[in-house]
Amino acid sequence: MEETARQRRIGAYGICTDDGLVLLCRAAQAVLELPGGAVDQGEHPADAVVRTVAAQTGLTVAVTGLRDAVSDVVRGPAGCTHNDRLLFDVRVIGGAAAGPVEWVPVADAPAVPLQEVVGAARPPRSVQRFGAYGLVTDPAGRVLLTQIAAGYPGAGEWHLPGGGTDFGEAPTAGLLRELAEEADQRGRITELLGLSSGHNPAAVGPEGYPIDWHVVRVHYRVAVDEPSHPRVIEGAGGSTARAAWFRPGELADLRLTLSAKRVIDGHFSS
Repeated sequence: MEETARQRRIGAYGICTDDGLVLLCRAAQAVLELPGGAVDQGEHPADAVVRTVAAQTGLTVAVTGLRDAVSDVVRGPAGCTHNDRLLFDVRVIGGAAAGPVEWVPVADAPAVPLQEVVGAARPPRSVQRFGAYGLVTDPAGRVLLTQIAAGYPGAGEWHLPGGGTDFGEAPTAGLLRELAEEADQRGRITELLGLSSGHNPAAVGPEGYPIDWHVVRVHYRVAVDEPSHPRVIEGAGGSTARAAWFRPGELADLRLTLSAKRVIDGHFSS
């Protein structure tokens, strides 16, 4: 039997509430759905939700926070699609409602489906990757970091534990799996912190040639209640060279990736 085709897409959706009502729009099939759509190559998801909400509702919105990150797999005649969906809280700052737009009671919102994630075809040698990463701490307040292996972009820099999620895998499950593989630690997720988006149109990795690389990372706070000596168990050829615990005072002397530095500076002291 021929193997079923599989593809992945990232979508961003806006949750706009006002006086107990939530903003919805009607799709072509006359079904009420949350406004939103696909994240284009290199586009920050927050920009994608502003763009798609405006196109579908006529309203200009501002993002106020990331509410959730979920995933699902849709099976059809042509194969399976894994959708990574980011749900943003937004507020209206301008424009006028146009088209098939309705405000419905918030109590009815859990039954509202999310639109199919349909985006433009990406150029050759391009990758859009969805990953989950953790600000991982132990009871002593130490921070767990992983060092990027040789041959990968950012080699030698220290990064937050985590990585790309597998097909059909939820972000939280992927993060805990990566934590075990990269550092041999068991953790529990305690908080959703936010997200970051990185775009390098000519990233050179193990493939040996430039790739248009777009990564969307969801960040969580993770607690390791019974820390142990970190060791990489994901096998040879992986992107992690080693893992280590660091006291807060040691972090300033490390070569951190930009995304790791931003998460640590923005959340570790809070």
